[in-house]
Amino acid sequence: MLRTTPQPKETFPLGPFTVPRVWVGLWQLSSNAWGSASAAKIRQAMARHIERGYNAFDLTADHYGSAEILYGQFKESLPSPAEVVGATKWCVFRQTDLSRAVVENAVRERMTRMRTTTVDLLQFHWQDYSDKGYLTALQILQDLQNEGLISAVGLCNFDAIRTDEICTQLGPGFIVSNQVQFSLIDTRPLHGMADVCERHNVKLLTYGTLCGGFLADQWLNQPEPDLYSGVLTPSQRKYLDMILKAWGNWALFQSLLAVLRDIGDRYGGLSIANIATRWVLDHSFVGAVIIGARLGVSEHTDDNDRVFGFSLTDEDNRAIEAVQARSNGRRMITLIGDCGAEYR
Repeated sequence: MLRTTPQPKETFPLGPFTVPRVWVGLWQLSSNAWGSASAAKIRQAMARHIERGYNAFDLTADHYGSAEILYGQFKESLPSPAEVVGATKWCVFRQTDLSRAVVENAVRERMTRMRTTTVDLLQFHWQDYSDKGYLTALQILQDLQNEGLISAVGLCNFDAIRTDEICTQLGPGFIVSNQVQFSLIDTRPLHGMADVCERHNVKLLTYGTLCGGFLADQWLNQPEPDLYSGVLTPSQRKYLDMILKAWGNWALFQSLLAVLRDIGDRYGGLSIANIATRWVLDHSFVGAVIIGARLGVSEHTDDNDRVFGFSLTDEDNRAIEAVQARSNGRRMITLIGDCGAEYR
């Protein structure tokens, strides 16, 4: 029988906030390729998530669509705006003049779009590690945080070496998070990043946990999809490419889905997505998983509720590891590079 009893939401401290361990990812607002809804329906969907306890939103990045604007309009309409947390990004993709004015203008642009006087969580991405300007930028962000423009600062797609360097140079407690890809398929954070997080009390905010929806019951016992068929979403094309070219092959992936299905059945019929999400949440260095939602089009709050109230057993993990051992997962950090390398 499917477990339907609501479980208490798990939370964790992040800077000055207490936030849930499942966040709502809004990157799908960046393109109609995922499906679209009106602004009014999107705001209604945000309200439904808050009613269910999902009050933390990842607003993709400053170069993606209108997520910041829609979030700002929604937050401004709330009787208690402080009850929601919005995490946005400042991404530096090319050589940039890192004067105080330039950095402050980037932060104030986020504030204007989000209709707020303080950015809750600003996640910083830097493209070129050969340019040490990221340290200068973060020092200025630290000043802006001290002046009240930012509540908390995190990183986005930084590798273990640079995360350790930043946390060491800028001091304890400044960097609260690093947003990286982490899943049963992409286990790179286990090889270096986990130790850095534990050492500096940094929490990972993870995306790609469900591999664009491939870690789901609907793909169990299904034939390998055509990467170029035109029916897959942008996320699905990205993660299918990773599954087939870096991790293993479709037959092995089916074996993984079958194991997850068996484990889900042992917990009263939990979904494959529930088990895949729980596997990530069971790691102590993970703060939250960010699950993408096509607000007003396709939402999964009922299913997300079921990831709480249990942890995987040693037997569960051994069954999963038996499949992972047959994959290239342990070599992925060599094949692709450390966290975020695929974007550089």
